[in-house]
Amino acid sequence: MRQNRRTPGLAAVSLILGAAGAAAGPLAVERSIRPVPRPPELGQEAVMLATANMAFRGWIEGFRARALAQGISAQTFDRAFAEVRHEADVIRRDRTQAEFGKAIWEYLDGAVSETRIGNGRAALARHRAVLEAIEARYGVEKEIVAAIWGLETAYGTVRGSTPTIGALATLAHEGRRAAFFEGELIAALRILEGGDTTPERMTGSWAGAMGHTQFMPTSFLAHAVDFDGDGRRDIWGEDPADALASTAAYLRHFGWTKGQPWGVEVRLPPGFDFEQAGERVKRPAGDWALLGVRAMDGSVVPDHGPASILMPAGVRGAAFMVFGNFHVIERYNPADAYVIAVGHLADRIAGGPPIRAAWPRGERALSGEERRELQERLTARGFPTGGVDGRIGPNTIAAVRAFQRAVGMVPDGYASLEVLRRLRGEMPRS
Repeated sequence: MRQNRRTPGLAAVSLILGAAGAAAGPLAVERSIRPVPRPPELGQEAVMLATANMAFRGWIEGFRARALAQGISAQTFDRAFAEVRHEADVIRRDRTQAEFGKAIWEYLDGAVSETRIGNGRAALARHRAVLEAIEARYGVEKEIVAAIWGLETAYGTVRGSTPTIGALATLAHEGRRAAFFEGELIAALRILEGGDTTPERMTGSWAGAMGHTQFMPTSFLAHAVDFDGDGRRDIWGEDPADALASTAAYLRHFGWTKGQPWGVEVRLPPGFDFEQAGERVKRPAGDWALLGVRAMDGSVVPDHGPASILMPAGVRGAAFMVFGNFHVIERYNPADAYVIAVGHLADRIAGGPPIRAAWPRGERALSGEERRELQERLTARGFPTGGVDGRIGPNTIAAVRAFQRAVGMVPDGYASLEVLRRLRGEMPRS
């Protein structure tokens, strides 16, 4: 990950704004007998940057009192914040990251590329002993742990170099999700207090996720383990053992069932009732078989417990029968595309086949603004989505399906550009 450029510290801000007091000693004497060049005019960006830094320093003072009141020592706090700066790039990325999305097939092309599959097999071979020991202790298949590692940091090669304290402090100060990030910041300080790492080594993504498998600080406190027995839960170093074991411990905590697939690609029969698709409908695999649902080779899917039919790109894309372990991976990241990528990458690392169904590659994903517009228009037409947040969850899928049914479209619940155009009145009703 690219290193963020540092912004000026408070002293630099004071000098930029001309707020520094006259210096004592030889420098002051020298200034008294020599003409001082007029400083260059400040650009608007520099003024905004300086102002942001001053406000940030004021916020840190207030936060320090709150942190100490929650049991963080002054020594830990002051060391952690000694080099902290307002990270402008963190704010930029936070404000833009949710606005753009990829279609699931585009995401999977990168997430489960041949390169990532090959690197995953190599990583599994290189760390087989520790991954097998982790699987034996926590009951989570080594391929799943490796797949999460691969998706999060390309098997440890891109762990992130943003200072975690600075990133979380910037996000907590910014205010959009202040309570959440302040809670994560307190957790990060508790990690430092416990001695698992130092402020200098505590780095990760711009959003505060850390180490080989990108734990947020609260998740670290709840689930990280010292697998190698050296007295520290070290998810940041070159040795990935603690991070991989922590990931397995996390999945086990949320109910991972060893031997149960995350999902199986399936063929749906002609005339399939799309009202039965979606995570809200769960049936035993045998009941799905009675409705004509089959694995891609035509066989009946074995019964691994209650299952749902997921159609992440609607009727024109792949369909999956997903089981309880799908929802466990959702606890790591709730996006369907991410869960499918982890599961499918694990299958490919283990030697499984690629997804066989075609995707509607001529279509594009809706942008964040378009997703919010879709929700607004659905609600205005009497198909409530439960809010306008740009996230296509079960309520929005149900609303899309109801609208599709009302206008004579296939009610697969897929929030497509075609659905949005229909809502705009740009396409004739069929």
